[in-house]
Amino acid sequence: MIQEILARLKIASLNKMQLAAIEASKKPGDMVLLSPTGSGKTLAFLLPVLSSLSSGKTGVQALVLVPSRELALQIEQVFRQMSTGFKVNCCYGGHSTKTEKNNLAQPPVLLVGTPGRIAYHIHHENFDTGNIHTLVLDEFDKALEFGFQEDMSFIIGRLEKLNRRMLTSATNMDELPGFTGIRNPVKLDFLDDKAPTTAGLKIKYIQAEGKDKLEILFGLICKLQNKPTLVFCNHREAVERIGMLLSDKGLAHGTFHGGMEQDDRERALIKFRNGSHRLLITTDLASRGLDIPEIEAVIHYQLPLTEEAFTHRNGRTARMNAEGTAYLLLSAGDRLPAFIGEKPEAEILPEKNILPGKAPWRTLYIGAGKKDKVNKMDIVGMLLQKGKLAKEELGLVEVLDHSSYAAISSSKIDAVTSLIKNEKIKNKKVKLQISR
Repeated sequence: MIQEILARLKIASLNKMQLAAIEASKKPGDMVLLSPTGSGKTLAFLLPVLSSLSSGKTGVQALVLVPSRELALQIEQVFRQMSTGFKVNCCYGGHSTKTEKNNLAQPPVLLVGTPGRIAYHIHHENFDTGNIHTLVLDEFDKALEFGFQEDMSFIIGRLEKLNRRMLTSATNMDELPGFTGIRNPVKLDFLDDKAPTTAGLKIKYIQAEGKDKLEILFGLICKLQNKPTLVFCNHREAVERIGMLLSDKGLAHGTFHGGMEQDDRERALIKFRNGSHRLLITTDLASRGLDIPEIEAVIHYQLPLTEEAFTHRNGRTARMNAEGTAYLLLSAGDRLPAFIGEKPEAEILPEKNILPGKAPWRTLYIGAGKKDKVNKMDIVGMLLQKGKLAKEELGLVEVLDHSSYAAISSSKIDAVTSLIKNEKIKNKKVKLQISR
């Protein structure tokens, strides 16, 4: 069964951390899994959770608590791709509580959510906690950092039939809070196993002597051309300032931070995933728990405040067997943090900036999604048949609750939107337009 699931996920084999987690889950008791960002913890707990689910029982059987909306959506998507036959839903702040309540009326077997929203549904008795036997606290260190202690304590206190608790973290903790209820767990520590995330990582720096740091950033972006790149800042204001500069320069990019509306954040990630944007400017919110593949470069526009933050940011690149580079941008007064160790190699920028070419993809917005009974094949069929696209001219298609997005070859998107502007999906007229 595991091999069939891996085939659906297009994964050749499990890594040793995932294999260890599956083996440990065969014995009763709680488990604590410590492993770096990007090492595959989601599958390491989903496969054991799957083995504990029963098709003969009703109601929610397993609950996964996560610190962010994006991580909740990612876990839901992975479980759906596993095609297990079990229903999954996720609940998170910024999502319609009415939609979630309707979903919970026919409860999923697996429920994924942020602590605040799950606590809301328990308070309002929107689902029965009496059948939940398995709890996963994913990215627990991040959940503590975000201040979810009270909500998590309330939720766990209402789970009276728990017989297994699993906790994952990218940092070690001397002592687990008592409210977790975790006692004498099997502890799997892979934090020193850096091979999946840093084996192919190079670190370089650029000293902005006498020049505006924004100019240095722009020069580096031009040198990198269209390599998928994350630019990390410590503050939202810096993200917005860089975004304005890039807009003035005519460079396609996305921005991502906690002050943005959920729909805008979701759209920024979709465009980055599907290649419409090769550049994402973000705070540390994007350093962990997001489904962002194939990053070739990380730019630290502002130096991270801690070694942990530095590690998590860099964990977005050089993942598995890939290679990547982390660039440190230093102002005249900046000095390399002590935790970096040996002085990295200096990066020399060309004297003349050449703007990166346009991205090969653009994104089509479709005003219908899963709740409108629209699926991926409906969209693919319409775009290939009515939009007259060749298969290689259609990229990643993502279907959300009430909207969908499709990556289309930049050279074809204008023609496609013209051809399909009056088309219906499931006999219903929907909005079809190039995503802003």
